[in-house]
Amino acid sequence: MKDAMVLARKLLGVGFLGLLAACSGEKTNEAALAYGGAGPTAAAAADAGGADGAREASFLAYEHDASVTLPADRIQARLRQAQDACTAAKFGECVVLTVRQQGGDWPSATLGIRIVPGGVEPMIALASEGAQLGSRGTRAEDLAVVVRDNALVQQRLRKERERLLEFQARRDLTVADMIALSKQLAETEALLEAAEQAAAGHRRRIETQLLTLEFRPTPSQANRNEIWLAIRDSGETLSHGIAWTIRALAFLLPVLVLVLVLVAVLRRWRRRRAG
Repeated sequence: MKDAMVLARKLLGVGFLGLLAACSGEKTNEAALAYGGAGPTAAAAADAGGADGAREASFLAYEHDASVTLPADRIQARLRQAQDACTAAKFGECVVLTVRQQGGDWPSATLGIRIVPGGVEPMIALASEGAQLGSRGTRAEDLAVVVRDNALVQQRLRKERERLLEFQARRDLTVADMIALSKQLAETEALLEAAEQAAAGHRRRIETQLLTLEFRPTPSQANRNEIWLAIRDSGETLSHGIAWTIRALAFLLPVLVLVLVLVAVLRRWRRRRAG
């Protein structure tokens, strides 16, 4: 019994570096597994030709943003049009993430979606149809290292779970040994589940791209709105100015009285001296 427990502790205590070295020859396959296990592009590229195939298996997470200027009265309709196109998967798989609207004197709207790579350009074209496409930007985050490390962690946890299940199946274990093994197995499975969820998030970020569309009024309308606001608020501005002037006079009145008294005293003193 003691020999069995010692062997179990040794197997459970295998360091991460040892497993990492054992798995070093399978990094590409593990990365594909961590990517989701069903990524044919990554897997095929990895099997196609070593380093060249690994380079083709891109692990870049792209994010795009574009601003569209159009008449203010068309902003809400265009926002709904783009949102409906995403919901209906008009240009491929698409999910609406954020929708923000602002009305009043400064109308604007923002739509954030996650869409397949092939749908980015058609969606931008739809949003800017009959309008003006303003600033636009694209950025990418390389997740290759993150995906690889996650794959190695999953590989280590799966091997550890297999060993724990083998020991748990033995019939010569005591109750205390079974409790310890069950606790270790539960912790290992929880860590494995978290790693698999992280891998699913990586796959989602790689296979789909984030697109943020901002709808703004044309500059001429913005200038007209600013002039109209200035005219509309002129009465309020005037009333605030008059109120501020009255407060300033009330504050300075004691000082003016004191100055007048000092001037009068100074004049009398000069007259007496001259006389």
